Amino acid sequence: MPSVANSDIDIAAAALILIGADPITSFTETSTEALVASNIYEDVVQSALCASRWRFASNQAELNRLSDVPTGRYDLAYQLPADLLMLHAITVNDNIIEYNVYGDLVYTNGSTSDKVIADYSFRVGTEKFPSYFILALEYSLASAFAVAIARDEGLASLLERKGMQLMQQAKTLDSQQQTTRKLVTSRFITERRS
Repeated sequence: MPSVANSDIDIAAAALILIGADPITSFTETSTEALVASNIYEDVVQSALCASRWRFASNQAELNRLSDVPTGRYDLAYQLPADLLMLHAITVNDNIIEYNVYGDLVYTNGSTSDKVIADYSFRVGTEKFPSYFILALEYSLASAFAVAIARDEGLASLLERKGMQLMQQAKTLDSQQQTTRKLVTSRFITERRS
């Protein structure tokens, strides 16, 4: 009976099977497959999570203002969330504001009474990955494993193309998990009629 990939090991093992290697049951095994998987897996996952604004890996948090002010150009400094992978927006009263990231801080201008909210991507637990993302991730990992383990650039290239195709399909599916935005056509219709 086939199993559903719902853990890091399951995903890595499925990617290894795609290149014809032996699956692993732990990242601490002494096999070449486990050594490569343990060193590559998390980098590929985080890179894939940063490649798009995945709805399943998105979060919002109110930022804590720091008492120390930036040296120049900005008035206020805020601590970014510890689980942040990629910052997408900073808002005050639902309005996007100008900001700049410095290390694990974000600098901005404004009032000390502002409630500053960050929209960001984070490393969601593997058990929360949807199936469309898991499949694309398996092919991305298999492409990396094909070079490191199978030493087959042709296979790596084939798996990379398939992984990119699956990742695009995953992005399309994931983007449907929000309210569809209505296209405002009144300006176009007015111009056309004039």
